[in-house]
Amino acid sequence: MPSSTPTLVSKCTVFPDQKSSVPDLKLSVSDLPMLSCHYIQKGCLFSTLPSISFHSLIPLLKSALSRTLSLFPPLAGRLTTDSDGYVYITCNDAGVDFLHVNAAGICILDLLVPGDVPHYFKEFFTFDRKVSYTGHFSPILAVQVTELSDGVFIGCSVNHAVTDGTSFWNFFNTFAEVCRGAKNISKVPDFRRNSILISKAVLRMPEGGPQVTFNADEQFRERIFSFSREAIQKLKARTNNRKWDLNSGVNAAELMGKQSNDPYESWRKTAISKRQVTETVEISSFQSLCALLWRAVTRARKLPSSKMTTFRMAVNCRHRLEPKLDPYYFGNAIQSIPTFASAGDVLSRDLHWCAEQLNGNVKAHNDATVRRFVEDWESNPRCFPLGNSDGASITMGSSPRFPMYDNDFGWGRPLAVRSGWANKFDGKISAFPGRDGSGTVDLEVILAPETMAGLESDPEFMLYASS
Repeated sequence: MPSSTPTLVSKCTVFPDQKSSVPDLKLSVSDLPMLSCHYIQKGCLFSTLPSISFHSLIPLLKSALSRTLSLFPPLAGRLTTDSDGYVYITCNDAGVDFLHVNAAGICILDLLVPGDVPHYFKEFFTFDRKVSYTGHFSPILAVQVTELSDGVFIGCSVNHAVTDGTSFWNFFNTFAEVCRGAKNISKVPDFRRNSILISKAVLRMPEGGPQVTFNADEQFRERIFSFSREAIQKLKARTNNRKWDLNSGVNAAELMGKQSNDPYESWRKTAISKRQVTETVEISSFQSLCALLWRAVTRARKLPSSKMTTFRMAVNCRHRLEPKLDPYYFGNAIQSIPTFASAGDVLSRDLHWCAEQLNGNVKAHNDATVRRFVEDWESNPRCFPLGNSDGASITMGSSPRFPMYDNDFGWGRPLAVRSGWANKFDGKISAFPGRDGSGTVDLEVILAPETMAGLESDPEFMLYASS
C-alpha cells in the first residue's frame, strides 16, 4: 500500500517571464488591517488528467505561472516599509514558491467523503498559518501541486494584505486561462492607487510584526453543508413570508447573490426587472441563508437570551464607492459589517426579522458609509480583530458569486474547491458556489465540536441543508 503522507518531490522559485513596470503599490486602509491575518489558502481538486501525463504537467504549470505573474507583478514582489512607516508592495520580480508534492496514496474518494472535511486538504497547501506581515521577507504567493492516485490538487497560498477574494480568484482564473492557451485574458487587473482607500495614516507595528488575533490552535470541526437551488428558493420564500413557487422565475445569479462580494450589480437589476417590485423589502437568498445559519448556530451554542451575538459579513467596496473602483481593482477593497442582536431576539423572532437586520446593514453600506469606515480607521489605525473572542460571533467570508469553478487548466473544471488551515476558528464560515452552477451554495462551516453537533441535529437548519 502506498503511503498517504504527502511527500515533497521538488521546490523551486518561479519568476515572471517579463520584467515588471508596475511601480511600488501603497497598501490601503483595506490592505493594512490584513497584515495580522494568515495567507489566503484556496485550491481546486481535479480528476485524472486524460490528455497529459503528470511528468509533463509540472513544467506546463510552471510556464503558465511565469506568464501569469507578468500580468500580476505584485504577486511576485515583496512587502517593504519605508522610513515613515508606510507599507508598499515592491514589484521587484523576486518570484514565488512552486512545490510539487506526491500523495499517490490518496484518492479522490478519500477527499470527498461525507462528514467532516478530511485533514488531507490541510497538507495540500504550503505557508501553513503564515502571517501576512511576513511578506516583507518571504514570497507573497506560493503554488503547491499535489499528485493524487487519480487526480491533482492545485493549491494557492496568497498574502491577505495583497489580495482579497475578488483579486485572488481573478489571479486563479487567469492562471487557468493562460495554462489552457488563451491569447488574451478576460479580466485585466487594475493596479491604480488613486482612491480614498489610499491614506496618509500610518499603522504602527509591534516589534517583530503583528500576530493573528485568535487562537490558531483552537480545536474545531469543519464540514461542508450544501444548499440546493430548490432548498434556497423555499428558504427565500419563507423568509419573505410568501408561498414558494417552483416556477417563480428567480434566476440563478440572484439565488447566489451576495452583494457584499459582487464585482457587478447588473445581476440585481436583471432580477428586479423580472418581477414586480413593491414597497416591501425583498430579502435576498443569501441573506435568508445567513439568517438561517445565525439562528441555528446561536441555538446550538445555548447562549443566555441576554447575550449579544454578532453576525459579521465582508462587503465589497468596489462598486459602493463614488467614483467606483474598477471591478478588478487589485488588492483588498472590503470592509466588515457587524450586525448585532441578543440571542433572545435571534431565537424568539422569526427568520424574516433576522434576515431584515442583515439586509438593512448591507443596503445602508453606500459611499458615505464606506468613507465613514475609512475615517474611523484613520483615527485609530489597527489590524483586523479576526476571531470569536466572546463565543457569540459568526464571521461570513468568501462569496458564492466568486468564479471558483471557472478554472479549466485544459482538462476540465474542478470537482471541488477546498481551503487550508488559514484563518479558521469557531464561527468562521465561508460561502462557495455549488459546482453545478445552477444556484446551489456550499457553506464551509467551522465550529467548536459541541456546537457542530448541535447544528447537525438542528431541525430548522437541516430541513434545507445536505452534506
